Amino acid sequence: MAMNSAGAPDAPMMDINTTPLIDVMLVLLIMFIITIPMQTHAVKLDSPAGPPPRHQVPPPRNEITVTDRDQVLWNGSPVDLVTLRQYLDQSQTLDPIPELRIHPARGARYELVDKVLAATKRAQVVRIGFVGNEAYANDF
Repeated sequence: MAMNSAGAPDAPMMDINTTPLIDVMLVLLIMFIITIPMQTHAVKLDSPAGPPPRHQVPPPRNEITVTDRDQVLWNGSPVDLVTLRQYLDQSQTLDPIPELRIHPARGARYELVDKVLAATKRAQVVRIGFVGNEAYANDF
């Protein structure tokens, strides 16, 4: 005697046939992929017109060095704070305004460096940078 667990052998089948549904979904998915427009990620750049410049002149720069012997150097020449202020005032009237680089030595006194910075502030120097600070990055 065989046993039928699904019920009577002549009873109608109650499960849904999902094969045609899956076929239709796959066809719709393929059609959707084909008809979707390709998206391009473009970055708009305005490139300069004409030939590139032949020679670019580096911007002018001045360097103030504060040594560990309490000496202030303007482009390698020793100066006092009054002369330094005059040089700073003259440099701010030039066109283009030169970049000012300050390079304090490792053993330079903070008081002298502070006076140099105060002179640059009074001269209203806008383009200023410190040179050589990367050598002290591991000291702290």
